[in-house]
Amino acid sequence: MPTDQRYALASLFGPGREDMTSHTPHARHLGMKVIETGPGFAVIMLPYCPEIIGDPVRKVVFGGAITTLLDQASGLAVACALEVLRAIATVDLRVDYLRAAAPGVDLYARVDCYKVTRNVAFVRGIAYEHGPDDPFASCLGTFMLGANFAGSSFERLVSEGGAEPS
Repeated sequence: MPTDQRYALASLFGPGREDMTSHTPHARHLGMKVIETGPGFAVIMLPYCPEIIGDPVRKVVFGGAITTLLDQASGLAVACALEVLRAIATVDLRVDYLRAAAPGVDLYARVDCYKVTRNVAFVRGIAYEHGPDDPFASCLGTFMLGANFAGSSFERLVSEGGAEPS
């Protein structure tokens, strides 16, 4: 991305703040935390807890929780790539599970928004537990830009002074 590009969420780039997931009820309910954001990328953590276990014998995390983690990181990565804050909706998110995530540890997702067009943004990312060099899942996604902004989590974030729209 060009170095002179302006970003609507530039004031939030860097280490995650405690309130960065409070505007998305599902992410808040799961205890997700934003670890870091920057131009076109986001890193989010999903804490391990009994409620997200899908296989009680092996204590492996349910795939839907992993998809939710990747989707949340993807939407934030798209928001971090925009010059003007716009509502975002997931059109397609493909998740490839490479192996089971290790039980008992927090999970992370890092997603990069690599292309933004007038109406669509494209992302790719990984989910990992110990380090990004050994992912347990990967994703590719397509997001619609300019979905209904009214009442969205981004509208609340901006209206509460978290970021200035450009």
